Amino acid sequence: MTLQTVRSDILAGTVVFLVALPLSLGIAQACGLPPFVGLLTGVVGGIVVTIFSPSRFAVSGPAAGLVTVVAGAMESLGSFSLLLSALVLAGALQLLAGFLRAGRWICLVPGSVIQGMMAAIGLLLILQQTPVALDTDGDSVTKIISPDSVLVALGALLILALWQTRFIKRSRFLGRIPGALMAVLWGSLMVLTNDYLVPGSLADLDRLSLPEIDSFSEVAAQFSHPEFSAFWRNGAVWLTAVTLALVASLETLLSQEALQKLCPQQPQPSADKELLAQGVGNMLSGCLGGLPITAVIVRSSVNVNAGARSKFSVLLHGLLLFCCGLFFETLLNTIPLASLAAILMYTGYRLAHPELFLRQWRLGAVQFIPFIVTASAIVLTGMLTGLALGMLSQLLCSTCASHRSAIQLSSYSNHFVIRFNQNLTFLHNARLRDLLAKIPDNSVVIAEYESAEYMDRDIWLTLAAFSEAAAARGIMLERWPRAEDPQLVDGGVH
Repeated sequence: MTLQTVRSDILAGTVVFLVALPLSLGIAQACGLPPFVGLLTGVVGGIVVTIFSPSRFAVSGPAAGLVTVVAGAMESLGSFSLLLSALVLAGALQLLAGFLRAGRWICLVPGSVIQGMMAAIGLLLILQQTPVALDTDGDSVTKIISPDSVLVALGALLILALWQTRFIKRSRFLGRIPGALMAVLWGSLMVLTNDYLVPGSLADLDRLSLPEIDSFSEVAAQFSHPEFSAFWRNGAVWLTAVTLALVASLETLLSQEALQKLCPQQPQPSADKELLAQGVGNMLSGCLGGLPITAVIVRSSVNVNAGARSKFSVLLHGLLLFCCGLFFETLLNTIPLASLAAILMYTGYRLAHPELFLRQWRLGAVQFIPFIVTASAIVLTGMLTGLALGMLSQLLCSTCASHRSAIQLSSYSNHFVIRFNQNLTFLHNARLRDLLAKIPDNSVVIAEYESAEYMDRDIWLTLAAFSEAAAARGIMLERWPRAEDPQLVDGGVH
């Protein structure tokens, strides 16, 4: 490790820390948990997971994609301790998946379902954080919206949008400052300025509430622990654990795939080893009172773009989060919750960007239907049910598309070519009859069936019936499959 490498890693680690800090605080707040929980999760992901991870550049920590899962689990389980039990169990499931080398099966999850899941997460983030930005719990239409909170949230959203423009990105100075950090600074400056000029004017504006930590015993008091006494018989805990393990693993492995395209590593980091690292991290996070951990592509890409050379940059970001939680709680407590809500709402907007829906629509029904089914089902029913319905709809759409392309009919003047592109079952019989019915009298029909190694008996009966009626209609058959062919003894056509 050279001096130049260390300097690059220090810069990258600092930039990642500035991105991770507001997100960690905002994710904890969105889950209805103390902000210390978000910092703790960032520390475990930034240090422990990084040590075990095979990737040099992946940054792990609390992810916005799991906010909806955690919030729903808190409501269904009724206690944070049971959620921590589910998180420990989810980590154990990830360890088991890593040992069983299940990481390679990520490729079986259709892209349309994954896109639908991310869009649903984005929509849910917007729905959940809008009441926070308005400073209302969303349960009463009669509650007055706080204009101060709205002003802070709108200002933060405008800053986040401005930071995506070419003017900011091309700036050598401003382009290096994370937009999320500027949104947080805007809220803090609003609070500090008003407290100085007009003391008490923003007293009703909800802010972070990190505890003051002056001793080791006070640090220990911030940790929560899972409840293992009766969770084995609690089906809701197991369902939550499976959901957390599935979604966290999906997001992690997809982030690794995206990171590999952004910055290729040779040899490519093992997906199974990454699952093991994430499992260790989630088990430890659950034992200490943290949130679910995943590899996060936003922070990972920031790490690469900032010039990271080794794992030291990720470790440094974890250490900085640790120091921030211990020594800068007074400064962090000036951050309004509306600023953090705006950051998560903007994150949700980018996950569920209208262009994503248009892009899926342009890909055709086979891609759009599973995408919209997944997104809608997750919003209306929950994560696991939505993913299952999305997978089922993709299977049905793909089967229908495959079914239609199995038999094709093309014409050249009065010559017709019917092609059998794959093995045919009784399910293809209706389409075969429809295509044969389109062939007019006094035609020449050529059959191409070399790609079909098997045909059900129903297919042969349909072909035989058409062959018997062909002469009376003046239809000449060429290379037509015959039921008396000796090759049919074993069910094949060759």
